[in-house]
Amino acid sequence: MEVCRYPFTTRLKNCHGGVLQPIRLKIDPGSQGSGIALVRESGETHYVIGLFELSHRDFQICEALQQRAGFRRRRRSKNLLNRQPRFNNRTRPKGWLASSLQHRVDAVMSWATRLRKLAPITENNQELVRFDMQQMQNPEISGIEY
Repeated sequence: MEVCRYPFTTRLKNCHGGVLQPIRLKIDPGSQGSGIALVRESGETHYVIGLFELSHRDFQICEALQQRAGFRRRRRSKNLLNRQPRFNNRTRPKGWLASSLQHRVDAVMSWATRLRKLAPITENNQELVRFDMQQMQNPEISGIEY
């Protein structure tokens, strides 16, 4: 078995069988970071077992892509005479996401699978919130103005 230091967990060696209490994994996605919580529910009470915050690398990914585009532009402008003609290579596969968004999805999914190995997760919850920025700036807006 692979030993990990983070997140810190205690492994019981002498425990055989027993009853495991169900744990719910709650995910709150955000633009700067995502929140993950492990919650044990027994009746009306909720016990928080663990709270995690994932910081996203959106800005670093954007900078790396801009730098890569600059390198490519420099390389292609250097030898225009020997360049092969290009056409019909601009299609994106179905289900394609931008690199920064794909990183968010992959980071949350990898941590969910890590936590699933450590705890008996029975349910997943994800908070889905959509904001109407125009409505937040001007609450009285309606009709044609909207």
